[in-house]
Amino acid sequence: MVMHWLRRLQPIFLLLALLFVTLLLRSQWTDLRAYDWQIHAGWLLASALLMLASWLMEIGIWRHLLALVGGALPFAAAVRIWFLSAIMRYIPGNVWQPLSMTVFCRRWSIRPEVTVTSVALYQAVLLLAAAPMALLYAGVTGTQGAFFSRPAGATVWLAMGALLPGLIFIARPQWLIQLMNWALARMGREVLPVRLSTPGLLALLLIAALNWLLWGASFAALAFGLGDYNTGDLMRLAPPLILAYPIAYAIGFLSFITPSGFGAREGAFVLLLTPGMDAGVVTVIALAMRVWTTAGELLMAGGAFLWARAVRAPELEGEPMREAAYER
Repeated sequence: MVMHWLRRLQPIFLLLALLFVTLLLRSQWTDLRAYDWQIHAGWLLASALLMLASWLMEIGIWRHLLALVGGALPFAAAVRIWFLSAIMRYIPGNVWQPLSMTVFCRRWSIRPEVTVTSVALYQAVLLLAAAPMALLYAGVTGTQGAFFSRPAGATVWLAMGALLPGLIFIARPQWLIQLMNWALARMGREVLPVRLSTPGLLALLLIAALNWLLWGASFAALAFGLGDYNTGDLMRLAPPLILAYPIAYAIGFLSFITPSGFGAREGAFVLLLTPGMDAGVVTVIALAMRVWTTAGELLMAGGAFLWARAVRAPELEGEPMREAAYER
């Protein structure tokens, strides 16, 4: 019954997402127009390519986790589902993208609890992989960033505290699966017969950490593409820009209330990157990254929709595909 209503309400969710994206861009338009832009196409192209590589790596991580919990999905279908559901993140609440992915995957005969578990594991892996970035950031910037404007000892303890959940998860990876299976059993759903090993989890965390570095590099390239910087500035600013991105993203994600962490992420950038950079410049770069990724997601979502229509993909059909058809 729930899935039936989700399928019926999905077009409304899509319209809401587009509305929030429009309002998001409109709210930032004045600041973006007032900035003295210095456009460098080479850096912007590098940022776009790094962003695309990051997306593909994220899709690969999620697809691997989906298969781990019993939900095989072709890579092409995973790409379409990823981008078709991506703009749902702009509806406040941080739950609409997973719900949309659940609806799409159900049409590939993947159980809703399998999809939800894979998304939960994916978010856990990415958030845990962001924790070491806080320690690296503290090592690179020391106490110069406003976010770490406290005694050095407190900085180390704060970074170590961010690492603690990841260390526990690595040492006892099966605890998370047991917790999810307990929740499924309480809801009367079938438990998932899956095991996570420490070596496998470490490999995923390393890949996720590399993914964060790609995202940070995309953010840094965008910053360099919007201003004039000499070689010394590039060398000085690149490390904090790269490492600040995963920390700010995690803070925005954990804010829950705002659409896609809007406001919280940008505020975190200001705290992380000042006084090493001017606060006004950081704000504009953070807003530009928001517009840059939003435009990219809209473009990819439109392409995914046209692709799915062209191949009559199951994710756009009204009912789950038959198992026999899936096996072919």
